[in-house]
Amino acid sequence: MDKTKTIPKKQLPDKAQRHKLFGSVEPGPKTKPSKKSEMADLQNTQEDFLFDLDAVGIANVKHPITITSNLEPKTQTTIGTFKFSSGIEKASKGTNMSRFTEQLQSFHQNGFVIDLKTMKGFTKDLADRLKQKDADMEISFPWFYERRGPQSDLSGMNHANVTIHVHYDEEAGHSVDVSLSSLITTLCPCSKEISEYSAHNQRGEVTMTVSLTEDFDENKTDWKEMLLEAAESNASARLHPVLKRPDEKMVTEQAYENPRFVEDLTRLVAADLYEMPFVTKFSVHCRNEESIHLHDAIASVTYDKRQNEPLEG
Repeated sequence: MDKTKTIPKKQLPDKAQRHKLFGSVEPGPKTKPSKKSEMADLQNTQEDFLFDLDAVGIANVKHPITITSNLEPKTQTTIGTFKFSSGIEKASKGTNMSRFTEQLQSFHQNGFVIDLKTMKGFTKDLADRLKQKDADMEISFPWFYERRGPQSDLSGMNHANVTIHVHYDEEAGHSVDVSLSSLITTLCPCSKEISEYSAHNQRGEVTMTVSLTEDFDENKTDWKEMLLEAAESNASARLHPVLKRPDEKMVTEQAYENPRFVEDLTRLVAADLYEMPFVTKFSVHCRNEESIHLHDAIASVTYDKRQNEPLEG
């Protein structure tokens, strides 16, 4: 005899009744206009609102983008996180937030490749759309690049975090700041010096922010590649997504041959940035996640080549 129990199906109220059960009510009478032309426009209210505002806009806007690079893959699609803003004078109550996303969608429909020329055009058009004298655009995204094992030549994908900040001013024109953050390996010089054998190492992060010259030509120079090289070439060793044993031997020995304090790394990266002709100002921040301490080790430097005395060789 089949002793399987048959469980009766639960009888649920229909969806409208369920919504009512959980608090939904019928729409009330509509007394306010539904046509845009008849709606109050509070943002455009003109009065003395006490202060000019430096920036008003939207942030944490995620959107697909296309970026290009000298390194493989030379064209890639990634996700950008945007921030848009402009200043407003005290006579204006607010800005029209929808115009920021309208502008983004307009550029997306025409193929939004992230390069400095396009971003400069975006900020100028945005200022015109907002009827303001300035506009600001910042985008952050992961940039992927191919990295091969030093001995095996087996490839994989590394990535660095990139930020581009473009500001447009009706009188001063455009200014561009770019930032790249890369992970590297450092080996402790002190540990190498005092130990009978071996030395401790750690993963470090190098973050560089630079101001670009007005005549910088990204068709001739890939600033992402240049900043990445400044970080990695001055570290004890580079990071690799794929390492076979012969690769690991080479990387380990290279790190041992190139010990770096966090202070050393910061100064060496700064020296490379100082020598780049398209950089007018830079900051370098390095952080080592210490492997035998509970704390991190940090160092930083900021240098403006337009204001400071030239460095002596």
